[in-house]
Amino acid sequence: MKKTNSCKTVMISSTKGGVGKTIFSINLAGVFSTLEQKVLLIDMDLTSGSLALYLNKPYDKSIYDVVEDLKNNMFDKFDNYTLKYNDYIDCLACPKDPRDASKIDIGYLNVLLNQASFIYDTIIIDTNHDINPVNLFLMDKVDQILFLITNDPLNLKSMKSLLSILNNMDIKNYKVLLNNSVNPYKDYFSLYDIKSVIKANIDYTLSQSFFIDNIDKTIMAGKIITLDGNVARVFNKDYSTLMLIAADINGEEKNHGKKKSN
Repeated sequence: MKKTNSCKTVMISSTKGGVGKTIFSINLAGVFSTLEQKVLLIDMDLTSGSLALYLNKPYDKSIYDVVEDLKNNMFDKFDNYTLKYNDYIDCLACPKDPRDASKIDIGYLNVLLNQASFIYDTIIIDTNHDINPVNLFLMDKVDQILFLITNDPLNLKSMKSLLSILNNMDIKNYKVLLNNSVNPYKDYFSLYDIKSVIKANIDYTLSQSFFIDNIDKTIMAGKIITLDGNVARVFNKDYSTLMLIAADINGEEKNHGKKKSN
C-alpha cells in the first residue's frame, strides 16, 4: 500500500468559463497515463460538470454517493463509484442531479481525498470558476492549483483580482497556464502585456498550434488526445509543455502553499 503523501493533487481552475479546463484536465490525465501512473479525475463542477460526458462513460454513482456513503459508514471501495477509462485513468463524476451539489458535506471531501491518495499516484480535480466554499477548501487542500487563462481582457482582469486575494490570504501554491489553443484568433496582448496585467508570471503556455480543428469529433468519440501516439510528434512543443507540467506536479512538495511561520 502506497503512503498517502506520495499522491499528488492538482486543482484545475480559472476565473471564467470557456478557457478549456475540462479538456486540459483530461489531456493531462492522458499524459500521466502514458507515464503509467494511476490517475483519478474528479469532477468538482458539481452542478454542471462534463468529465463523464466527454469520456462517453455513463454512470449511476457520483461524488455525491461517495460522500453520502462515507458519512453513513457504508463506503466500500472506489471501484464501486468510479468510471474506468483505461488501466490508468479513473473518473469520479459530478452528481447527475445538480440539486445534490448543495447536499455534499465539505468535511467528507477531505476524507474522500485521503482515501483516494492510497490508491492513485495523481488526483486531478476539474472545477468551475466560482469562489465558493468547495473551491476554497480545495485551494487549501491540494498540492498545486493550476489557473488557466486566455488572451481575453475580462479573463485577465479577473485573474489579477483573484491572485491579489490569494496573495493576501498567503496562498502561494498556484501556477498560471496561458491557454492560447482555445481560440487562436484572440491575440489581444503580448506575453509581456499579459504578465503586466495580472501582476504575475506565466508558468506555462499552450500555443495556438495546439488548436484542434476537429476537436468536436474527438469529444463525441470520447477520445483523449494525448493518448494518440502521433500527438508527441505533431504537437511536439505543446506535448513537451504538458510533460513538463506533469513532472512539476510530481515534484511538488506538500506544503499547501503556506509560508512557514518563523
